Amino acid sequence: MGLFRFIFNVLWFVLGGFVMGLAWWLAGLICFISIIGIPFGRSCFVIGQMAFWPFGKESINRRYINRAEDIGTGALGSIGNIIWFIFIGIWLAIGHLFHALVCFITIIGIPFGLQHIKLAALTVAPIGQTIVSKA
Repeated sequence: MGLFRFIFNVLWFVLGGFVMGLAWWLAGLICFISIIGIPFGRSCFVIGQMAFWPFGKESINRRYINRAEDIGTGALGSIGNIIWFIFIGIWLAIGHLFHALVCFITIIGIPFGLQHIKLAALTVAPIGQTIVSKA
């Protein structure tokens, strides 16, 4: 399985993953303009790494990993996700959905389109999530 993940990640990177990874990093830089945006920006860089190499990784709610609530998984995290989606998340979601539609044109592109859908769903509410490697 490791070889297939590597091949899919390389193909992903060359065929559009690079662009969306840079978009996440650009969003992170924009977030760093204000002090309030620094936690958002940090998340953008972590998710941007996943956008570069998504096969073999997934996002999981920190509540399930830590087995406890924290600031990102509670009410403040929900408010942060709403603010995030209104200002930045919507644009990243549109980019991922556009790339997904382009990938779904061919049968070979379906796995790549599914990864874009996974990342588009993550753009809706990234606060309170963590990126983990699949076994």
